[in-house]
Amino acid sequence: MSALPEGFVLRPVRDADARGLQELIGLCFADYPGCVLDVPNEEPGLRTPATSFEAMWVVERASDGLVAGCIAAAARTGATPPHAELKKLYVHPTCRGAGLARPLIETMHAWAHEHGLARLELWSDTKFTRAHGVYEHFGYRPTGAVRELHDVSLTAEYHFVREA
Repeated sequence: MSALPEGFVLRPVRDADARGLQELIGLCFADYPGCVLDVPNEEPGLRTPATSFEAMWVVERASDGLVAGCIAAAARTGATPPHAELKKLYVHPTCRGAGLARPLIETMHAWAHEHGLARLELWSDTKFTRAHGVYEHFGYRPTGAVRELHDVSLTAEYHFVREA
């Protein structure tokens, strides 16, 4: 597992992280015109992340408690083929390039391995081109599938897969 930069801590999410997660994701969405974080209607799990997500981790900056990054995972054992889904990978704009994404992704991959899930999948907003490059760097490949969410942001998402 890759080491975090000095001054950061990777840990399981707590429900007390709700405000920090919402601020983090809201800042990341703000990079893209028309991208809206609608917690009450579309992301209510962000109000109680520890109890709402199957597995979720945050990177916290030790000096001030800033939620500097996050990632979540879900086991899709009833799917064909069974897989783990990578969800909610975000890094605070002021912390991008600091080396936070790798330990977050490796933590999610280790969780999937522990659950016997070699296939990894994710869906990413078509606007998040920077994130697509990160996913491809970590071995995820676009499948060509696109889905529309019919949400307030009029989101369309690309599908990515990684075989461990």
